Amino acid sequence: MEFSHISVLLNETIEGLNIKEDGTYVDGTLGGGGHAFHVCERLSDKARFIGIDQDAAAIEAAAIRLSPYNTKLKIDIVRDNYREIPRVLQELNVDGVDGFVLDLGVSSYQLDTPERGFSYREDAPLDMRMDQRNDITAKDIVNQYSEMELFRVIRDYGEERFAKNIAKHIVNARKEKEIETTYELNEIIKAAIPIRARSAGGHPSKRTFQAIRIELNRELTILEQSIDQMIDLLNPGGRICIITFHSLEDRIVKRIFRNNENPCTCPPDFPKCVCGKVSKGRVITRKPILPSEEELAVNRRSKSAKLRIFERK
Repeated sequence: MEFSHISVLLNETIEGLNIKEDGTYVDGTLGGGGHAFHVCERLSDKARFIGIDQDAAAIEAAAIRLSPYNTKLKIDIVRDNYREIPRVLQELNVDGVDGFVLDLGVSSYQLDTPERGFSYREDAPLDMRMDQRNDITAKDIVNQYSEMELFRVIRDYGEERFAKNIAKHIVNARKEKEIETTYELNEIIKAAIPIRARSAGGHPSKRTFQAIRIELNRELTILEQSIDQMIDLLNPGGRICIITFHSLEDRIVKRIFRNNENPCTCPPDFPKCVCGKVSKGRVITRKPILPSEEELAVNRRSKSAKLRIFERK
């Protein structure tokens, strides 16, 4: 299957990066190279572009997509997780970056490739690995986590109000046989949610599948650990653009950006700062940038997207 993914908030992200034509830019979630292509077309032969993704199919697709620029500028494509950006840059002898892009969540390609097991709309093995080199799959979480652990994951990462009942139904079902496919899990979730609630708020499995995927790929933990590192690697005037797709991600980005803008921990009634914590820059987006009506009309998956931008001092 061809790697297809419509880049969300593309123009807004490119504009938000405030690209310097001789700069160094890093896309930490390269995907099919959609954002990357439009960054590279604005760069000169003195510039450098680094694309990072943990998905082998994304790496292959992006390499083809960006090939027209190989002779124009230095491009490095690395298969890794963006949490490793400091190490990747060190290995490439890069000590400062003018812009980072993170387009979080699951790609259209991953959702639309049934055998990857991300989608509740296709019957497939329970996989959900963004990096297929990982030994653990969604099937392991569903069949091996305790009822309490499943409840925590589904409640915290899916914000699912029937988390307790879904966890209980999963544990009861797997006593009969191992849960192996997305459709088997769908049926269990459906049975755990009252009929009246099932008819509202989209597909009954949506939140639980999201929760399992986030847990398996450690998405929120990695995001939490990585933003400060990337801000520290920015050159003066450099920017980081992060696109999120649900409130859990967006809250993390908003909080960390705000803390980097105003890290002072002194009590509000202190006449002057004594904690010594200095601002690293400013939040460009007081409110997140949302998709336009035009974008929503052509790409329904952009509906929940939010873009936040931070600029280094």
